[in-house]
Amino acid sequence: MTANPPLWMRHEIRPTERRAPLVPLDAARLVRGGASITVEESPQRAFPIGDYAAAGCAVAGACTWPDASPDTVVLGLKELPDLPRTLRHRHIYFGHAYKGQPHAAHLLRRFRAGGGALLDLEHLTGDDGRRLVAFGHWAGYVGAALAVLHHRGRLTAPLVPTTVRAIEDALRERVDDDVRALVVGALGRCGRGAREALALAGVPTTAWDVEETDPLDRDAVLDHDILVNAVFASGPAEPLLTRAELARRTGRLRIVADVTCDSGSPADMLPVYDRPTTWEQPVGPLRDAASPIDLIAIDNLPSLVPEESSVAFSAQLAPHLATVGEMAPPWRRCLAAYERADRSVQEKDDV
Repeated sequence: MTANPPLWMRHEIRPTERRAPLVPLDAARLVRGGASITVEESPQRAFPIGDYAAAGCAVAGACTWPDASPDTVVLGLKELPDLPRTLRHRHIYFGHAYKGQPHAAHLLRRFRAGGGALLDLEHLTGDDGRRLVAFGHWAGYVGAALAVLHHRGRLTAPLVPTTVRAIEDALRERVDDDVRALVVGALGRCGRGAREALALAGVPTTAWDVEETDPLDRDAVLDHDILVNAVFASGPAEPLLTRAELARRTGRLRIVADVTCDSGSPADMLPVYDRPTTWEQPVGPLRDAASPIDLIAIDNLPSLVPEESSVAFSAQLAPHLATVGEMAPPWRRCLAAYERADRSVQEKDDV
């Protein structure tokens, strides 16, 4: 890879994905530093294409990145389209493919077949192992806010993009209700964001992290009205709830907000549902529960506040984009994580 490979920010194919991993202000800084950046047109992105052009970026049509030169690094956020079947570029995005998720093996085979690689943003870490870029704060904040608004009967569907200010105003409209919330993973980015929203809403909140969940007090989990799962689990862990437990036990619990959304993965701490909820239907029932429990499990929560979440994320990511050509240590760790995952799939394929 060259010292300064071309960067290409792709259009997101998911209709509700309005965020951008790189905002115009940070793109302009990179261009001034010598970066070559192409940005695809996108009808739903929160930032106009004209602002990127003014920042010095080239403009391309949506979904034209497969034709980019082989040394191009393709930048995105969420899932890739099904075509092309083989992936020849290095892609930077959240692939969610290293925990045994249902789609993981197929995606990794596409990269192997094309000679490309996944530089998964979840594995862009510092020397201390901590993630360098994340949307976690706003994911936790929005997830907890939706749970509160639903509990108060003020959540309407379908969801539409909004602003942090509008959510704050809605949360401040206090009601006289007896509600308690539990945030698990309370000390991480997601957990802190969730606690911030709950505090603004005036909801008494129990904060659990590693110490409070070893061992897990299952009675206490059920003794809260709202459960917010903000745990980033890298491997199998004891579930917070199980289907069998919900079928035979009752308690205060009425709303589960799963910010992590690891459904289908061995790391899933809430194996009580099979598919996430959506912007069109943000709330669904948890089936087989002894008493009614509602689920909120939207896997792109920060896109509901696309401008604020993108600005914060881009500020974290942009300095690292300037070092991807030289494969600075954080990017080498990304590549090593991809290679380990790919070897695991290869070994299973060879059996």
